[in-house]
Amino acid sequence: MYTNYYGLKEKPFNVTSDPSFLFFSRTHKEALSHLIYGINERKGFIAITGEIGSGKTTLCRALLNQLDKKTRSAVIFNPSLSNRQLIEAILEDFGIKVEEGNKIVLIRQLNNFLLNELRTGRNVVLIIDEAQNLKNPLLEEIRMLSNLETEKEKLFQIILVGQPQLNQKLNSPELVQLRQRIAVRFHLTPLEKDEVSLYIYHRLKVAGASGNIDFTSSALDVIYKYSNGIPRLINIVCDRSLLLGYVHETNIISDDIINDSISEIEGLLNLEARLSI
Repeated sequence: MYTNYYGLKEKPFNVTSDPSFLFFSRTHKEALSHLIYGINERKGFIAITGEIGSGKTTLCRALLNQLDKKTRSAVIFNPSLSNRQLIEAILEDFGIKVEEGNKIVLIRQLNNFLLNELRTGRNVVLIIDEAQNLKNPLLEEIRMLSNLETEKEKLFQIILVGQPQLNQKLNSPELVQLRQRIAVRFHLTPLEKDEVSLYIYHRLKVAGASGNIDFTSSALDVIYKYSNGIPRLINIVCDRSLLLGYVHETNIISDDIINDSISEIEGLLNLEARLSI
């Protein structure tokens, strides 16, 4: 609705994980460096954690776009699977036709695929998103899959991506063997206060803004206080504020507009909470 008014080619503050909008904050740059290092050095297990809306999935999509042609990748978005279903999902995402047979047959299929990729000089990456939802037995199954290796190299790199609860699981006594295998571990922190304005104007520029939208300094202060630097919350309040700016026919987004946006957002959230009871 407001895109034409502001001369935008698309909405700048969608909450979908679009890597073209990725803003490389200090912590996101460091996280990406950790991921690339873990993959290139064939470290085996990598764990990336962060709060809801911190940009974990967007970061992973950006990583996939940076992988070279010698790296094969698969992504599992639904961790609520049985042990067999997980292996089937991995094979299918790598483009392998699943053979009939028991789990041993499937693991043999996966192992043969990984050995063939190694012989041809390729690296293999498996990303498991929302990994905090994995049951301990399934995490143990994933650890067992990491046993598919040669005497000198890991056959594939497994990236566990999840909310802070994933760290709690990994620190449990039941998963000590898995925890000891995680060579690279990084926690995404929210944006710093000085990065919030950079983030907002970065997304506006990607969406086609020509410098005609101005968030006042007091508006930026309110956004940071409300969002605590969480990108998803910044997106939600900024999207609502542009809509209110359009309604009021103004290109200056003030703290009053931000506060009104937050009131509307919180009202909708409270309504949804009441309806869910």
